Amino acid sequence: MRQGLKLLILAGSAEARSIAQSAAGAGAEVQAWVTEPPRGPNPMPVPCELVSFDDHGAIAAQMRGFDAVLDASHGFDGAMTAMGFAAARQAGLPFLSVQRPPWQAEAVNWRTARDLGAALPMITAGARVFSATGWASLPEYAGFNGSVLMLRQTSRHDRMPPFDFVKPIFGDPPFSTESEIALFAEVSVDLLICRNLGGTPSRPKLEAALALGLDVILIDRPAPPAGLRVVTDTAPALEWLATL
Repeated sequence: MRQGLKLLILAGSAEARSIAQSAAGAGAEVQAWVTEPPRGPNPMPVPCELVSFDDHGAIAAQMRGFDAVLDASHGFDGAMTAMGFAAARQAGLPFLSVQRPPWQAEAVNWRTARDLGAALPMITAGARVFSATGWASLPEYAGFNGSVLMLRQTSRHDRMPPFDFVKPIFGDPPFSTESEIALFAEVSVDLLICRNLGGTPSRPKLEAALALGLDVILIDRPAPPAGLRVVTDTAPALEWLATL
């Protein structure tokens, strides 16, 4: 990797942290952008800035001065990927996206849905549902017909959910398969609904659902923009950076 390469990472995933650390260690000047403050015990190992992705012209202007843009954003931050890609093209910068292969349905009671609207009719009336789709997704549960929606939250807060059927479940990542099994058994989960992030960091809840025989609904990721170059792991991303 070229010494002094000015690399912008669109962050939000474990891969972003790993690539940032490797690139900085190889002599690159690395800056990360995020759309929400980093959470968990593993902060970004490089300077990190909170940026609003709502105007690709403004984003393109901010990108000028970098040599390349690498997208390793959260798998469901489709706006960051799409806006970042459009802005990088406008700025004339090489752009690569790291996206984990999606999980596959591993049991007959595992189903997929294009979005939460399509998932709601799949939920059995009166079901006790554990959701890992995020606080911002709650308005989409307006037609929920289960008995309780247990929403995972990794940051403690006292916000009131918009519906009486929502019960926040607070927990500190990383989660293990064993701890997820114990939690799901304790709160009597019938169905797990989660975003199809792929990869291993978010996998324990699925392993727990498999062990307990729970129903699962996986929400599809946003479709990538046309023409986007994608790799599925950190190694080919670092190989790409080495060619710049």
